[in-house]
Amino acid sequence: MFEAIRKHSKIVIVLLFLLIIPSFVLVGMNSNYFSEKSPVVARVDGSKIRQTDWDSAHRTQSDRIRAQAPTVDPKLLDSPQARYATLERLVRERVLTAAAHAMRLVTNDARLASSLQEIPEIARLRRADGTLDADAYRALTAGLGLTPEGFEADMRRSLSVNQVMDGVRRTAFGTQESARLALDALYGQREIQLARFNAADFSAKVAATDAELQAYYQAHTTQLQRTEQASVEYLLLDPGSLRAAIHLSEEDLRTYYQENQARLAGKQERRASHILVNAPRDAPAAERERAKERAAQLLAQVRKNPAGFAEVAKSASDDKGSAEAGGDLNFFSRGAMVKPFEDAVFALKKGEISDLVETDFGYHIIVLTDVKAPPSFEELRPSLEEELRQQQAQRKFAELAEAFSNAVYEQADSLQAVAEKFQLPLQTAAGVTRSPAPGAQGPLANAQFLQALFAPDALQNKRNTQAVETGPNQLAAGRVTQYTPAATPPFEEVRAHVRSLYRAEKSVELARQSGQTKLAAWKEAPATATGLTAAALVSREQSQNLPRPVIDAALRAPVDALPAWVGVDLGAEGYAVVKVNRVVARKAPDAQRAQQEQQKYQQWLTAAEEQAYYALLKQRFKVQIQVARPQAIDLAGAAEN
Repeated sequence: MFEAIRKHSKIVIVLLFLLIIPSFVLVGMNSNYFSEKSPVVARVDGSKIRQTDWDSAHRTQSDRIRAQAPTVDPKLLDSPQARYATLERLVRERVLTAAAHAMRLVTNDARLASSLQEIPEIARLRRADGTLDADAYRALTAGLGLTPEGFEADMRRSLSVNQVMDGVRRTAFGTQESARLALDALYGQREIQLARFNAADFSAKVAATDAELQAYYQAHTTQLQRTEQASVEYLLLDPGSLRAAIHLSEEDLRTYYQENQARLAGKQERRASHILVNAPRDAPAAERERAKERAAQLLAQVRKNPAGFAEVAKSASDDKGSAEAGGDLNFFSRGAMVKPFEDAVFALKKGEISDLVETDFGYHIIVLTDVKAPPSFEELRPSLEEELRQQQAQRKFAELAEAFSNAVYEQADSLQAVAEKFQLPLQTAAGVTRSPAPGAQGPLANAQFLQALFAPDALQNKRNTQAVETGPNQLAAGRVTQYTPAATPPFEEVRAHVRSLYRAEKSVELARQSGQTKLAAWKEAPATATGLTAAALVSREQSQNLPRPVIDAALRAPVDALPAWVGVDLGAEGYAVVKVNRVVARKAPDAQRAQQEQQKYQQWLTAAEEQAYYALLKQRFKVQIQVARPQAIDLAGAAEN
């Protein structure tokens, strides 16, 4: 793959140019809006992180995850929790970068070179003589959208930033005794019994008068308020929406194939196996002669029994890397091997064994095992058509971006004419809110686009929004067709809902009161306790399917005097009373388990110290996140539903 990119770097540059042009068009048409007017979502050391920075970072993160896990649910990537996690990572990067600058942490050339060599993709670019294939390296970094110099600068910066936390990681130390004490407490068991006071069991005891419901309604108008909503229509201009209008003729496809044949079809590849007898160029003549005689003997042996080539390679070849595979070097094309070796391989017929081939490494015996011909035009037609259509759609988007932005502004009272002019479908949506709805996709998942839809001019005057960049090479414009402001519905309209909420709240209160009364009575007279479950051993590893608050309360309860009693507020579910009968000491783990636990404890301790140090850095560099943290997703509940 790298070879194809390397040989056709001009084509790669053209492709990158097509991708970069739209961004210049957007910057040229409205750079102030996308940068200076973008709202600030966080500050680090006086530096602003804007909504556009956040959106761009989240797109990059989402694209990376989708590339690594194509089956991931898009809803998880677009959730408020996932977006907020991206913002926190962006803030962390800025904090650590500021700390590295403040501490004057730098990465020298030797450290950079050593770190680059540890990257497998780069290590594979080394030739047999130990030198780096510079062209392939340049192609590799180009695939990341960087020059080698830019890639190395990013790498150097990353290594410098990593030094900020390295000192904490290396100095975090936990003794075996501290690990034992912590883990014994963490994994210890307690025998408990439980009494549940479920809110649902008290629902029938709640009688609500009309006056009580009215009072509840008046006290909870904010909770009962319906969120403002809008019905909208919008247009999306991107290469995907333009592809349908692009028609490719047979001549277009064949011309494109001819112009890019080498890149698209690739070069012929050959697969060979070899036996090497080491004889460096600078070795004494006598030593090279002995090596040549030995190679000649091996050549005679494999020619006498060609089927035994792999076994001879395994036992006699000095190339230990390929010897284990019977000398197999897999497929390669021209330019991958030293010239004498390459010339010999490409002169052989399939199954033919070469004469002795001399290189700087010694003497080779080569057998050609397979030939892979490049694919034909017909074989490439589907991918060829897809690639050319995508290129033309990218080019067309670049041509239309500014005209689209001007059109939605100049014809601000309707999107219909713009849709007809650019042959775009006019899409509609109802129930749109200021924040992206769970599962929202496309422009309706973009906070900046929603902000434009709910701007005063769009709401009050029903005018088109400006063209908003909602993704790479993606512009959207919309207008509100109907708006329903936030309002509390009349009491009669929500009477049934009010009754349900009132009953649920009062049921929880009754359950809590009943549980607290029983808890006080049983503490005074344990023998009077009734309705308790059978005794069971619980721990943080064995929850017995009990709610987490019950487990936490049972394990934290003072055990100076047993039995111990503790009450647990279960929120909307009600209340529980836990009786702790006895503490069961943890069995001493075997040596292997103890070592694993020690390592786990060390990891936890290191993570805790890193977190504490990072908290201090956030204070030092005056971090301000101006976006509310969304509620955590209940993964267990989501799985059950």
